Amino acid sequence: MKKPDLVEKVKELAGLESKAAAERAVNAVLEGIEAGLKKDGEVQLIGFGAFRVKNRPARMGRNVATGEKIKIQASKTVAFKVGNGLKASVALKKSKKK
Repeated sequence: MKKPDLVEKVKELAGLESKAAAERAVNAVLEGIEAGLKKDGEVQLIGFGAFRVKNRPARMGRNVATGEKIKIQASKTVAFKVGNGLKASVALKKSKKK
């Protein structure tokens, strides 16, 4: 599913009258998650999952083209840990397909 599909699904499920309103709702949720990660480093959606900022330490790597060792700088990334409700929902859908 891509963002336009998600917008259409939100429009349908929320009973919104326009795609524009649904897109504003989707964008507001995404911006809220981004703001929460920047402020607190974590956003928990009980039953769905949790987004967390993770620190990646500096490390040594290798340039695949030349084989030369290079230093990779420390960085931050976002990780998602799936919640039990979502996990069960996806597992249920997979088992129904068989």
